[in-house]
Amino acid sequence: MISLARHRLTSAETGPALRALSEWTPADAPGGGLHPGDVGWHLRFDDAAVFVWTHDGVPVAAGFLDGSVLRVTGAPGADLGAVAADAEELLEPGNDRTDGLPVPGWELDREQPWVVLSWAPRPVSSRAEPVGRDDAADRVLVQRAAFEGSTFTVERWRAMKASPAGELAVETLVRTPSGEPAAAATGWFAGVGRCGLLEPVGAHPDHRGHGHGRDAVLGVCAGLADRGASAVAVVTPATNEAAVALYRSAGFTVVRENHDWVRARRA
Repeated sequence: MISLARHRLTSAETGPALRALSEWTPADAPGGGLHPGDVGWHLRFDDAAVFVWTHDGVPVAAGFLDGSVLRVTGAPGADLGAVAADAEELLEPGNDRTDGLPVPGWELDREQPWVVLSWAPRPVSSRAEPVGRDDAADRVLVQRAAFEGSTFTVERWRAMKASPAGELAVETLVRTPSGEPAAAATGWFAGVGRCGLLEPVGAHPDHRGHGHGRDAVLGVCAGLADRGASAVAVVTPATNEAAVALYRSAGFTVVRENHDWVRARRA
């Protein structure tokens, strides 16, 4: 097993992790548990931290704790066993899940699968408009209405945009005919010829059922394709039938199912 060094990066220091994750992103759908966009969305938090594992100074994996879940993506051919061994101290009691990182003695969670869907570039029609600084409050309003318990704020939107990942973001907002914010989506660019990512997507509960969410999704997909993305992926719980139906209606197809690794239950 190779010897690794683990580095804890603050938001301002995440450039190397983002570059490595972009280089490791395939053309059709993200591998592992992280896309550069997952890091970008994470960087809305003031205390966001990202871990990078290196061997002889070269990045071999990157990850962060998403609540109690350690999410990791390794370089092609990386020794994930060495990463898992080093990550043991991060997996203290309570941090009982990993995404993209097999841990010896842990089990695949077959009860809560995640669906990975991918969209291939094509001409689209959408009412979505890009999100600018003047739209930040409405972008936040949609997020907070769409997700119960959301802690998103204009300040956190600004922190995300000011982070090293900010230039990777493609955001759209859809309004009702009367101008009310109805749906929003954020996408993330990983480079020309690589797969982009949708994270997050939401529609205001007062305006669902009118195609606003689909328009927001297609607007982001078109924006990422214009920048050179080879595809756009999204990952959602398999149990979220409404989300899966939305993405299918926008032209996404299912690529695979992902399963977290969970700490084995004691008999």
